[in-house]
Amino acid sequence: MFRETIVPNASVFGFPAASSLWAESQPFQLEFVDDLPDLPALPETLLQMELKLHEFSVDLRDISQLVLSDLGATLQILRLAARESGPPARIEDCIADLGLEACLQAAGRRTVLSEARHRGVIELWAHSREVAQLCRRMAATTDGRIDPEQACLVGLTHALGMLPGILSWQWPENRAGNWVDKGVRLAQLWSLPLRVQESFAEMQRLDGQGPWTTLLRKAHARSRVSPRCPMCEVSGPQLCPRA
Repeated sequence: MFRETIVPNASVFGFPAASSLWAESQPFQLEFVDDLPDLPALPETLLQMELKLHEFSVDLRDISQLVLSDLGATLQILRLAARESGPPARIEDCIADLGLEACLQAAGRRTVLSEARHRGVIELWAHSREVAQLCRRMAATTDGRIDPEQACLVGLTHALGMLPGILSWQWPENRAGNWVDKGVRLAQLWSLPLRVQESFAEMQRLDGQGPWTTLLRKAHARSRVSPRCPMCEVSGPQLCPRA
């Protein structure tokens, strides 16, 4: 149940959370419309966004990097942008178009509580951030062949298909599949940026080959092993395990 993993943040920031009581009272029956549960953001991310909201001027790049350090905040803002104006390309564009206050409201609907109770979320968020940073650094050495910011977003969202399990969503039986299949479906459903959808399409192919999967493999070879990420294997990443 959601009470065990995420909680409404409205009491902290004064934002409405229309479905909070219902979401906390019973497991979410997942349907394939964009009416899915809000994703949790880390409290430190929300605090820094709140502080920047009250500054006289805000550096767009700084606030974008702050958002991109938090998987939940990033996905919440991308979902809002997609609903408002179609599939976004970059977090910077989302913040510029929506405004920082709207982005904070979207990101702040739910937040992670203590590490002891929400270890799974915190571990996956930290791992996703590390892989994102590694992907950005490696992309910066490709002489423009791979955009570092797009690479960061691909790295941050690479474990998207693990969210239903981590957040205790009840996935419809007729949509059962492995974590890659679920990632493909969520990326499409939320109209995530094209490069993110491309990365999951590559992972879904039988050969699992392509520039994004190559980048992700290299990032995982340099990252700390995460028990929450199926790409973290002792013998190397296995992108699309089949029964």
